Amino acid sequence: GDIVLLAKPVTLTEGDRVTLTTDVPVATDGTSKPEKLLYAVSLPPVHGQIEHINYPGVPISSYSQLDVVAQKGSDVHDNSHGAGKQALR
Repeated sequence: GDIVLLAKPVTLTEGDRVTLTTDVPVATDGTSKPEKLLYAVSLPPVHGQIEHINYPGVPISSYSQLDVVAQKGSDVHDNSHGAGKQALR
């Protein structure tokens, strides 16, 4: 089926961390199994990384909708001074 992804912008400053919750990325594919949805990070943040909270400091390239619901993923800023806006895809 069709996949719908809703995402809201998040602002991070030097050294900040934001937990990925269903308020930030939430997706549905029209099936009754949204927990099977996987996110793949094809363009990571330039000034930081996406991490699993159980493995701080280790960047990840994918995570599941269950990780988002359980608040197990986070976007971590790398303390770069003067870093402009960035996005991840």
